[in-house]
Amino acid sequence: MYRRQTVDRILPLVYHSNMHLNKLAKLMRTAGDESRLKILCVIFRERKICVSDIAKNLKMSVAIVSHHLQVMAQEGLLYPEQDGKCTFYYLPKEPFVADLKKFICKYKD
Repeated sequence: MYRRQTVDRILPLVYHSNMHLNKLAKLMRTAGDESRLKILCVIFRERKICVSDIAKNLKMSVAIVSHHLQVMAQEGLLYPEQDGKCTFYYLPKEPFVADLKKFICKYKD
């Protein structure tokens, strides 16, 4: 069994058996937006990437990408990391995120 994390914003490691359906539904709604799926695909590929690089890669404005990233970070799907003026985002190593990656990457093409 996985050890429990103490940070409230981190998804539970044992989500398969303990995650409440309403939390799972909220995470799926958050990730299910088309723009957010595109952003997640870029982050899955790059692992850790700056907001401006995501925007350039997807030909979207920095403001729109930043908004979507903030929403996903509030739900615990991503973690921000400030480095000078640039904010990088990366994915937590959680079973839900790994399963989401498998699902998105399988059906994105």
